[in-house]
Formats: sequence, structure tokens, C-alpha cells
Amino acid sequence: MNAHRKSRPKQTADVRKAPLRATVQVRIPGGDVYEAKRGTTIGEFLAPAVADRSDPLIAAIADGELRELGWPVESDLTALPIRLSDSDGMRIYTRSLTFLMVVAIRRRFPEAEIRVDYSIPSGGYHCQILEHPALTPQEVGEVRALMQQMVEADLPIERIRLPIDKARDLFSERGDAEKLQLLHRYDKDHLHVYCLEGVCDHFYGYMVPSTGVLRVFALETFRDGLILRFPRREAPTKIQPLRRFAALREVFDEYGRWLDVLGVPHVGALNDAIAGGRIQQLILVAEALHGKRITSIAAAVAERFKHGSRMVVIAGPSSSGKTTFARRLAIQLLAEGLQPVPISMDDYFHPRQELPRIQGGKLDFDALSALDTSLLERQVVSLLHGDAVQMPHYDFQTGNRGVGEVVQLRPNQILLVEGIHGLNPGLFAGLPREDVFRVFVSALTQLNLDDHNRVPTTDTRLIRRIVRDAISRGYGAEKTLLLWENVRRGEKNNIFPYQEQADDRFNSALAYEWAVLKPFAEPLLLQVNDPQVKVEAERLMSLLDWFEPCSAELVPGNSLLREFVGGSELAGVTTAAFAAANAPRTKPMETTGDRG
Repeated sequence: MNAHRKSRPKQTADVRKAPLRATVQVRIPGGDVYEAKRGTTIGEFLAPAVADRSDPLIAAIADGELRELGWPVESDLTALPIRLSDSDGMRIYTRSLTFLMVVAIRRRFPEAEIRVDYSIPSGGYHCQILEHPALTPQEVGEVRALMQQMVEADLPIERIRLPIDKARDLFSERGDAEKLQLLHRYDKDHLHVYCLEGVCDHFYGYMVPSTGVLRVFALETFRDGLILRFPRREAPTKIQPLRRFAALREVFDEYGRWLDVLGVPHVGALNDAIAGGRIQQLILVAEALHGKRITSIAAAVAERFKHGSRMVVIAGPSSSGKTTFARRLAIQLLAEGLQPVPISMDDYFHPRQELPRIQGGKLDFDALSALDTSLLERQVVSLLHGDAVQMPHYDFQTGNRGVGEVVQLRPNQILLVEGIHGLNPGLFAGLPREDVFRVFVSALTQLNLDDHNRVPTTDTRLIRRIVRDAISRGYGAEKTLLLWENVRRGEKNNIFPYQEQADDRFNSALAYEWAVLKPFAEPLLLQVNDPQVKVEAERLMSLLDWFEPCSAELVPGNSLLREFVGGSELAGVTTAAFAAANAPRTKPMETTGDRG
């Protein structure tokens, strides 16, 4: 017998040819199977599965691809409902609501243009009216009433595929210079636009199928503009109370002035600067604006030092650039005659067995209760009184807290404390408010694609982290994306509620950074296969498509961006090194871990 002879497949009696079914089936993971005729929309399939009106259906993930509710189903598939409380659902909702506002304003005030500037903390966008006097409260009320009428009418929002030359003609006829500049280097042969009540516009993401979905919103005057308000994911049927953001507004206004100085009001202008060979000058000016701001903060710290304040606390969300900011601030403080002595809140974590946990049993390092705040506050008070203090050191590998160096402040030294809870008013509550200078660091705003398409600052930090994790930690984009939701949860609970508590703020966003990050991020995102985050990777790649690439070689060595793309000339410079020359430190006592 020939061992290599191929065996014939066994015939199965019940396998036979069958005519193509007139119906298709959609399976909900862990749930039911629904059947309907071919061409039925995914929204119609999922409607019976989403009975909860308090968290409406917005879109779907069908066999791993994000789909609008109007997408027709032509074959059997598995579909996951996307609700308003999901991140993709909220993006689609706010994008569609923005379009509704644009259309209402254009119908009521045809000569006016609307610019979406930046997001506000309680859920909403600050917008400006262009080519028209600021709207009065009565006029804003008329726009709001018109939006509500269109919602009640449940008007269709149509998606149309246009050849790229037709799309350019559309925006040329309308006099939309920003979109024309953005499309000037667009290398696709078509563009999708959305149309509502005869108004067509381009948005770089999906929309809801009709206006009837957009029931939760508010529109109100604010200063010389207005605020379009929408719900937050955690409460998708409610508009949150408007939280004070006066200090953040100053940062947003400052960034607007920076963009004016740079001459890049939107991404199309940045792309032209790259293609025209003007990007190096733009980079140098952007970095000079950062340097000027850091100098200003250092001067404010030095002035407070004259009145007895000897402590700076730096806080900010993930990938905000806190490390490089702290190093550059330390250098500037030296120029002011002050020597910074660093303290990391990470060294005050409780032992691993005592740490709080989140759902699923994961350790929650982001909770304030994860820190031994009592020890931290006692040691800070002792240092400020001039006592010698045995500092702790936390070993993340063993999960134990050992001992570090002995530190004692000299008269010209100042504590530089870094940690995510630095703005929490419950921390250092025993110290007089004026004795602690708090700095909030984050990419607080970003260059937008055009007047109607924002680039979320959260996306800026996520792209930064994907690149940094790959270069510095050897992580693929997949792992970073899987961790990001927990990172965001910690920020929302522990950082952003207190950002107005800061004495000063540093906006770490750089107008040119997406162009530099693009060549690093794209190949990493292309390697993402996990269905849990593949949709997110594809969304980020579609956003990166709008940016022309720029070489990282043009980025100065002391730039904050070097923290993410590598090559920082400050990498070997620590605030500890600045203090070491004159600080009366003893040799470290025997430790239980390696400081690395």
C-alpha cells in the first residue's frame, strides 16, 4: 500500500447544491440571529436587538468593519451594535450634530460661516461665527429652534460618492478655500460628502442616517461665539451642567494666536508649508513659542519662590509630554537661580497587595487611594521645614516599596513633584494654597482639518503614545490601543475634573507634529489585527491620510516631540542631576529594588 496515496474526500449524503437564499442572517455576538431579505440595512437588522432608548443605536461593526446604519447587508455576517455610549458612537453623533448646526446656520444666515474651534470639558464645542456679526441670544435661539424642527422631521442625511474633480468644483463654487486647500494634495479619485436639506459638506467620518437620532443637544451664546453642547458617553441622554473653563479658554485663545503667527490655520496650510519647503522655519517658530511659554512659567515660579513657595507640582494625562516639560522647566529654573529637586509620586504607591482594583481584577494605579498620600504629605512638609528625609522607591517589578535616597533642601532649592494627582485639591490640603505652584500639562488643542472637522486632542496623545511605546518599550500599536480605554478612564476620573485648579498651564501641542508622527505611526497601525481595536486603528490611519509626512530629522533635539520619536538631547538630563551638585544627599540606604 502506498502511504503517500492521496485519500479521496468522504462523500457526505446531506451535502448538495442549493439555490441562493433570498434572505441573509445577522448574528449578534452572544445573542440572537436575525433574518431578512438581502439589501436590508444593518440598522433595520439591529433595531430589535437595541430596545434601550436611553442609549440609542448609532452604527454597527459588521464582520470587523465599522458601518453606518444605512449600509445594506448582502451576505450573512456577525454584527456588533454601536451605541451612543461607545466611543465610535459618540464621535458619529457629535459629527452629525455639527453638520446639523452647520446646515441650520446656513439656512437662517446664508452669508455666515461657522468654525468649530475646540472642545469644552462638560461636553460640547466652542464655535465662532465668521463673515457675519456675532449672533445674539435671540438669533441663536432661532438656529436652535430650526435644528429641533429638523430633528422632529427626521430628515435623511445622504452619503454621496463624488469624483474628486466634482468635489473640488463643489467647494470652489461655494468659496470654501480651506477645503480646496485640503483637497489640493488629496490623492484619492473620489470623496464622500454628506447632504442634508440641499447642503453638502465633507466630514472625514461616518454620520447617523437621519436627523431624528440627534435629540439630545443644546445651543447657546458664549462670549463672541456660541457653544454646541452634546451628552457625554457616561450619560448619553443628558446635557451635563456647563463647567467653568475660563483658564482653559485662555490656553485655547493663545493657541489660536500661535497658529496665526505660524500662518497655518488648518491642515491644508500645513501641507502646503511642507510641500513648499517652509516647514523647517515653521518648526523653529513653533518650538520658540513653546520655549517662550516655559520661560514664562519658570518666571512665575521664581516670583512665587520669593514669597515663600518652594514646591512645583506637575500633572497631566498620558503622553502629554510631562517628562520633557519637567526637564525644560528645570533648566529654566536654573536660569532663574533655583535648583529643582525631583519627587515622583510613583514612588509612593502602596504595595501591590494593597492596591485597589477595577472591574476584572486589574490593578488600578490611577486611583488616588493607590498612593500612600499620608506618607507623601508628611515627607513633603518635612522637606519644606528643612528636615532630612529618607525617600521611598517603588519597584514595579516586585510591587514593593523600598527605600531610596536621603534628601534635604538647601535654601535655593525647590521641590519638583510629578504625578497624575497633582491637581487634586485633596492632595497637600494641609499646605497653604499659595505654597504649591500647580502646572497642568497636556495637548490642549490641535490644528484642525478645516472649519468643520476637528482633530481631537485625545487622538494626538494616542498617536504620540503608539509611537513612543513602539520605540521606547517595544510595544506594538495593538497593545497600546487595548490599554487606551483604561488610560482614558483614569484621566477622566483623576485629572480632567481638576484642570481648572492649576496655577498655570502648558499646551504641549505642536502644529506640525502629526506630519512627523505619520511615518512612524502608519506602519504600526497597519500591523493591528485584533478585532477589538482594528476599527480604531483604521480610523486613525484615515485621519493620518490627510497629513503630508515630514522628516523627524528637522525636529530640534530639545523638542517635546523628541520624547515620542526618540533622539532627545535631554534624555540623559534629569532634574535629579541638576540637584545633585549641591544637594546634601547621603548614599542610598539598602534598597529592595533597582531604580533602573
